[in-house]
Parts: sequence; structure tokens; C-alpha cells
Amino acid sequence: MLIKKFSHIGITDISLVGGKNASLGEMYNQLTSKGVGIPNGFATTSSAYWKFLKENNIQEALENVISGLDRLEYSNLALIGDRARNLILKSELSKALTESIINAYNDLCGDTDMAVAVRSSATAEDLPDASFAGQHDTFLNIKGRDSLLQAVKKCFASLYTDRAIKYREDKGFLHKDIALSVGVQLMVRSDKGCSGVGFTIEPESGFENIILLSGVWGLGENIVQGTINPDEFYVFKPSLSKKKYPIVQKKLGDKKLTMVYADEAEKATTLNVPTQKEKQETYVLSDDEIITLGNWALLIEQHYKKPMDIEWAKDGISNKLFITQARPETVHQNKDKQIHVEYRLLEKGKIYTQGNAIGSKIKVGKAIILKSPNEAPSLTKDTIIITDTITPDWDPLLKKVGGIITNKGGRTSHAAIVARELGVPAIVGCGNATEQILNNETITLSCAQGRTGYVYKGNLSFKEREIDFSGIQMPLTEAKLILADPENAFNLSRYPNDGVGLLRMEFIITHKVKVHPMALVKFNQIKNTGTRKEIEKLTKNYADKPAYFIDQLSQGIATIAAAFYPKEVIVRLSDFKTNEYANLIGGADFEPHEENPMLGFRGASRYYNELYKEGFALECAAIKKVREDIGLTNLKVMIPFCRTIEEGKKVVTVMAENGLKRKDNNLKIYTMIEIPSNVILAKEFAEIFDGFSIGSNDLTQLTLGIDRDSEIMGKLFDENDLATKKMISMAIQSAKSTHTKIGLCGQAPSDFPEFAQFLVDEGIDSISFNPDALLQGIENINKAEQKHTTKKVTEISD
Repeated sequence: MLIKKFSHIGITDISLVGGKNASLGEMYNQLTSKGVGIPNGFATTSSAYWKFLKENNIQEALENVISGLDRLEYSNLALIGDRARNLILKSELSKALTESIINAYNDLCGDTDMAVAVRSSATAEDLPDASFAGQHDTFLNIKGRDSLLQAVKKCFASLYTDRAIKYREDKGFLHKDIALSVGVQLMVRSDKGCSGVGFTIEPESGFENIILLSGVWGLGENIVQGTINPDEFYVFKPSLSKKKYPIVQKKLGDKKLTMVYADEAEKATTLNVPTQKEKQETYVLSDDEIITLGNWALLIEQHYKKPMDIEWAKDGISNKLFITQARPETVHQNKDKQIHVEYRLLEKGKIYTQGNAIGSKIKVGKAIILKSPNEAPSLTKDTIIITDTITPDWDPLLKKVGGIITNKGGRTSHAAIVARELGVPAIVGCGNATEQILNNETITLSCAQGRTGYVYKGNLSFKEREIDFSGIQMPLTEAKLILADPENAFNLSRYPNDGVGLLRMEFIITHKVKVHPMALVKFNQIKNTGTRKEIEKLTKNYADKPAYFIDQLSQGIATIAAAFYPKEVIVRLSDFKTNEYANLIGGADFEPHEENPMLGFRGASRYYNELYKEGFALECAAIKKVREDIGLTNLKVMIPFCRTIEEGKKVVTVMAENGLKRKDNNLKIYTMIEIPSNVILAKEFAEIFDGFSIGSNDLTQLTLGIDRDSEIMGKLFDENDLATKKMISMAIQSAKSTHTKIGLCGQAPSDFPEFAQFLVDEGIDSISFNPDALLQGIENINKAEQKHTTKKVTEISD
């Protein structure tokens, strides 16, 4: 059998048509009835390939060529690859194969020659531990019989690209055992639309509840090559399943170029043309299209019962979406999820550049700036290559190096995919790496600070440790996290935890929103021209300026709430001081000057005050969007610095007016215990709020009368002070008497085992730790609970 139509191909046909074509046939037959768009097509078989070699008598010649490969240094890889490909390209397709291809093409197209995509699919492709991504060639927009036959032969030859030879060598495949099938598929005119890739897990952390979609205008090769930074969309699977709004994050890429097909007069088959400014600033997909692709990705994952790496395209003529490829994700599904290697920088340094972090490692090495793989000198694991972009031609080099840094590319570019598969840390899409970094200088590449990677000057010291989560026993007292940065959420969700006890909203406002909410509500009152321009630039893609605040804040909060779903995540409403609010863009026009901001217009007192009430409404709208639209009802809300009972009632009323009514949709409202009045009147506060969280820093400050920021008084500031502990004890006992949940957020329980012992003995419900203190904190709680149990047993026996 020389040809098989997609309608007769299934996933069991990998040995006959390769992994790529077997998957396309499987989806065409099993998923089109569920609404997934799969372009129809056919494939040449492995039998056709073996007959092609036999009829041209080149099987032994190919083996002889490959036997001459330098398998130590691969110094003659390019020469060997060129000879092997030429053997195939000089050979002829048999009459039987030619007729079979033409007949299948006629059946596919009907009376009119239609454009097709011609794809290579090796019989060892898309296996659980080997994706073969980008190793073989694809030819797009092929039209007519002669062009199709030529493309088929070129696909056969691409079994011996330099990168494919090296890949098989690295993976231990015998070259003579691998055949190549050619898939011929109706062309999706994404050159007039858009295209991209997707992963059914978050590709850096392996977080399983997220689908990441990336997209560009035109052909998707710009994503593969990393030529431009694409749009990115993070889709939350549980929200998809519940028919809620599932998009937790959207990132607008620059999309400066659009790849289109060249005119027949051009020598090249494709051209990269500048993207119109308006399209650069527009997402390639609408929300409805993102949700459609998200649903399709979920169906594909459920069908294959494993995480998948997909390619999608939108036809610019019909405006229809299609899935053009799907293969198993090969990085995370083979990892032991209980083993985690943690990297942490121990010092700060000068930042040269930053981009998308791939992986979580830190690497110190010598920077080697390259324009092409052919320029590469002798490379070692102490080498970090710096280049504009990386295509599959670079693959044979990448296994030799310790790190990769590129100017261009997103998380789904070829550089990112290969770096993950090889376990090599990479930072892609820096924009200016080749300009900022000097050749041959020592640099530190850090992917250990969230989704943003940083390149530092010099050799910075760092710590590496392996943690086996399977050996960590969770205590009875809940151990939660204190979080601020959404970029770290997916990775930190893998740690042993009982949720997030404190989500600091201020970080998201400072780093993601950047603008004072009142400057958006009352934009026309801003007098400074520069400030107005800055706000206009940030909000240009929004119907109104307050919508920008709601969207950006909700994305940051939703990312963290999704990462820990369905565990409880408690978000604290904004607790900037007036001097900190004033530092936000436009903030100076709306903040009063105070001599002592620490004890001034902060926390609950702002939320019902006319100076900030409209800004607070935007905070409520963002939280409401996360809870009700996205469906993340695990998100709870906490009021900071609530001074009086009356103030607490006012804030709860204002929240209800803004759509956040206590108990509706299981909404719980907590308050911080950080003022002596909160302790003294804890039972009364318990009638207003659902839970308490002790803020040990402010409570210590206000109990001892010490400015916690004072260097002179710093030695007297001590959470272990008897007066502070008495306050904490009173708060816990009041909470227990009213059956109100109470926790504590702070560093002391991880730094001081005796403080953890004190909290456990008092009966605290939960303790929240900064990420770097979580594991030590869990250990301290476990020891404290063992001592507490022993003490109780001894008391009973006595």
C-alpha cells in the first residue's frame, strides 16, 4: 500500500505513516464529529518510502554515507547530511507511486488544483520521549501535480537534514530503521489570517490546569523560528469545563512581521512583510476564538489521555479555525513530579537584559555571540550562546552548550521547545541581548525568578538544591503561602501547601497595572502632559481607562487563584500608604501629603472615603470578574488595617454595593488582626468577618510603639516580645471562642522554631510563609505539633 487517506488512518498506524500523520488521521476520524476542525488529506506510507529506496538502489549507499559520520565531534555532519540528501534528490519516484499520489491529490481537490501543505512524518516521530519537533521539512502552499511530486521527494530527503541526523544519534535511533511518510493536507490560508501553537499544560512549570496558546499574523513559521514575539493566551481548564470565562491572562506580542506567500515572480516561497501598526496592537484571536481553540485542545488532550503540543491556523478567506498538527508533549510527562530542583540567586548584580525564562535553572558561563551556527567555535557546557534567533539548523549545537539567550522568540518558539527538551536554561525574546552583552565575557543567566529571565553581568553566586516533595508530611496546622508575583504561581503551586494565606495585591498594581486607579477614573483632572501620554499609551487598547485597571488586576489575581485552585486563596485589598500610592503613574494628583503615612490614610479607611471610593470600586470589579466570570470561587477577600467596628461595617457595605456581598457565591470576607483594637474587640469583629489573619509586623509595631522601618529602633522590634505574643494569644483565643478561622502571616514561625511552637500550642488554624521559608516553616510546625501532642499525652497520664 503506497497511499492512505486520512479517513483510513488511525493512531495505530505510526509504523505505516509516522506519528504526525497518524495523529492527523486519528483526529480527522475521531474529533471532527465533535466540532474540531481538521483539514482533510492523505499520506504516503512507509512502504512507499522503502520501495523508493529499493527501486533507486540507494539503501546501501545511504548506510555507507552515514557510517562515515564522526560520532565524537560531528565535525563532518554537514558533509554527511548533504551527501545523503543528494542521493535521494537525484533519485526518481516510480510510476506507481507517482500515479498513486496524483490520484489521491485529484480525489482531495476535485476538478480544481488546490493548494496543499506537504509535511514530513517519520516513523519514529512523536513518541513519548522524542518529539522530533522541527527536524524534518514542511512545504506550504504547494499547487499542481509537478510541484507536489517535487515536494514529496524533498520531504523524503529531509529525513537526512543535519539536525535530524544528530537528533536520531542523540536519541539512539538507528537511521536505517526509520522511514518517512509524507502527509498532503488541504492548505489553510493562514497567510491571510493567523496561526500559532499551543500546549495543554503550562510549558515551564508543567502545571496541568492551563492551556497556553500563542499566535501571530500570517504563517506560523515566525513562531517556530522565534522571529517575533507572539500573542499569548492562558486558558484555565476547569473554567472551560464549567462554561465560565476561562482566559486568565492575555499578553500582546509585538508581531512586527507577517509571513506571507511570495508571488510566483519571487525566488523565495515566503516573505516576511512589516505588520500594519493597527494589527500589531490587536490580538490575533478574539475571546470566542481563544475559547474555541481551548475547547479543542482540551478535547485532543482528553482523547489522547496525555498532555499535547498542537499547531493551529485560521484561514483568512473562510475565517475558520483548524488544528493542523498534534503531538505528545515530551518534557513534563516524563518527569518525576515529586522531585524538584530549586535554584536561588544569593546576590544582586547589574542586569544586562531580560526576556522569557525557559526552565528554572541558573547558569554561569562565557557569552559567545553568534550570527549563525556555522560560526560556532568549540562549545562546552560552560558556554552560553547569544544570538538573534534560533531555527532547527542550530539543534546539533544546542546539546553542547550550557545556556541559550536570543533577541527574538516566545515561549513556544523552536528555541524554547528544544531548550526544555534538552534541559538547557534559555532566555528568549530579550530584544537587545546581542547589543548589551559583550563577547567572551562571563555572565549569569537566571531563570529562577519567575517567567521573566534575567541576564546579569559577571559570576553571581547561587544555591542549588534538590527537594523530594514525597518525603514532606503536611502538618495539621495549615501551611500556606504568602504570594505577590503571578509569574511564580504555577511553579510554586507544586510545593506542599494548603493554599495562599496572603495574596498581596500591591505587587500586581505596581508591576502590571502601574497606574493609580483614580488617575483612570478622573483622567481629565490630570494636568501633567507627560503623565497623560503615559496613561494613554498603556490604555490605548481599552474602551475606557477604568477597564484597563480591572482587566490587568484581574489577570494577575486570576493567575494565582487558578494556580492553587481549588485551595483557598486570600487576596488582601490594596494596602499602599499614601506616599506609595503617590508613586504610581498619576498618583501624585490624587494623594494627600502625610507626615506619618504608616498610621495615616491606609487600608479600610480609604475604601469608603470619597478620595478613593471610586478607585476601590475598580478593585472590587476585578475581584468580582475573577470569582464570577472566571469561576474562581476559591478566592476570598481580606480587609487590611480596619481600625473600628463601624469602619468594618462600612467597608462590607461598600463591597456589597460593588457586587461583592458576603456569603453570596460562597464569598468569605476576612480582616487583618494588626491593630490592638482588632485584638481587644476580636469577638465583635468576628460578627462582621468570616476569618482573621494576624499581621505580625504591624501588630508588633503598634503594640511596642516602634516604627518597623526605623533603623535606630530596629533592635527593639521583636515579634517574640512578650507583649506581642500576649496580643497574638488573646486574638487566637477570641477567635476560637467565636469559632472564627484565624491564621498568621509572617517570617517568625520559619525563623524561630519556638515561635512556631507558641502558635501551635495556642491553637492557630494556619500559618502563611514566604516561598523561600515555606519548607522550613512546615518542618517547624511538624516538630511543634509532635511536641504539643507529647505534652498533651504527658498531661493526661499525669
